[in-house]
Amino acid sequence: MSAPNRSDPTSAAADPDRVDPDRVDSDRVDPAVWRMAITLIVGALAVVFDTTIVSVALNDLAKELDAPLSTIQWVSTGYLLAVFVTIPLAGWAQSRLGGRHLWMAALGVFLLGSILSALAWDAPSLIAFRVVQGIAGGIMMPLMATLLMQAAQGRDIGKVMAIITVPTALGPILGPVLGGLILHLADWRWLFFVNIPFCVVGCRLAWRDLPDDRPAPDRPRARLDVVGLLLLCPGFAALVHGLSQAEGGAGFADAKVLVPLIGGLALVGGFTAWALTRTTGALVNVRLFRHRAVASSSTLLLLGGISLYGSMMLLPLYFQQVRGEDALGAGLLLIPQGVGALLARGLAGAYMDRIGPRGVAFAAFAFVAAATVPFAFVTADTSEALLMAALFVRGIALGAAMIAPMGAAYVGLGHEEIPDASIITRVAQQLGGAVGIAVLAVILQHSTGDAHTPGALADGFGTAFWWSVALTAVAAPLCLLLPSLPEPAAPDDADAAV
Repeated sequence: MSAPNRSDPTSAAADPDRVDPDRVDSDRVDPAVWRMAITLIVGALAVVFDTTIVSVALNDLAKELDAPLSTIQWVSTGYLLAVFVTIPLAGWAQSRLGGRHLWMAALGVFLLGSILSALAWDAPSLIAFRVVQGIAGGIMMPLMATLLMQAAQGRDIGKVMAIITVPTALGPILGPVLGGLILHLADWRWLFFVNIPFCVVGCRLAWRDLPDDRPAPDRPRARLDVVGLLLLCPGFAALVHGLSQAEGGAGFADAKVLVPLIGGLALVGGFTAWALTRTTGALVNVRLFRHRAVASSSTLLLLGGISLYGSMMLLPLYFQQVRGEDALGAGLLLIPQGVGALLARGLAGAYMDRIGPRGVAFAAFAFVAAATVPFAFVTADTSEALLMAALFVRGIALGAAMIAPMGAAYVGLGHEEIPDASIITRVAQQLGGAVGIAVLAVILQHSTGDAHTPGALADGFGTAFWWSVALTAVAAPLCLLLPSLPEPAAPDDADAAV
């Protein structure tokens, strides 16, 4: 099935499997979009599960591979660096290969990285093979959003965004539990072998269900912005490396943190200046920031990532360090938050299409802040039932807080602008998460530095959670900068909307 062109009024007739969106009931998503979504979700689950499974297994990997924790942490850091290096390449690669072939190639590379990781013989080899996985993961996540948004053609953005974020909801629910079960029942190598069925089935479904959207042979090939590549990708890598050093124990004033942060900011700034001089062909189209929807959404995703992801780092540490839970126990206690996030997606998507992203995002961030307050008062023996109830409410709010700003970024964009918007929002969210984890990790280290009892540790965690509440409360008013519900696009204006 070839990809339909919105500007071609005969595209619907040429593709009988595709339902004309102008005739689709406003409460239903195009069945073709649903098929594509299921296909992409299967493959994306390999990436999401892999990330959450490995994050809870670092201590066990350090013991199994006889390596210090500072070295094993590069299993996660190296993966994250590779992700940031390849995210900006997703748009260019799609224009060269087409969405279906790029998705299958990325899944194949992720499968190769998973098998090699399972066969790793020491910590350095595992770190290297995780980088291979990260190269594929950095392409897959923005590409998933791009393909679904282009298929939806600007309609039902809230519902489609609810579909896109399903893997990120399932990851926190099942990933830690699956990782704990694997470590309890089997060898650590199964942490990576478990990815194989997702990759194999995902490739098979992609070949069957994704449209063959390769560019026509006579169409000019998109040229890689080499200068932009040499500025932007190392810039992001330097920023993430600096933040990981702060998270690992060095303060923000430490040269190990400041030098890569300053260097990264300089490189990203250089790329921005370079891209603004080009009318076309930049690695990422930064001119999209002239769209209010993209600028406000990206800012909110950056700040939201700081507050939301940082607190998600604190929660399992609290259960493990203060309550004495192992990785599996902490994962089980976090299930209510994941369930809440999963249940919220359909409702949040529907309300976003009905009242617009602005009101949904504001209410969501306000509820996230309120539901985090109970953790600011935690002690060593706070009722688990109370905390799990708070986590469930927090999960519901988190689900909406992710959907609204991400979906708002696509309001009013054209078909060709969607890949760059996907890259920008993904980078903003991931970079915000890295900043949030580093900031709250430093706060936690300072507040628990002299703590040796569960009660003292709980006080330190309470301080860190108060910071999380404050950061979320600051982000909430910025939701008012998001666009309200857009006017439906007229049939003649199909190219003006996604």
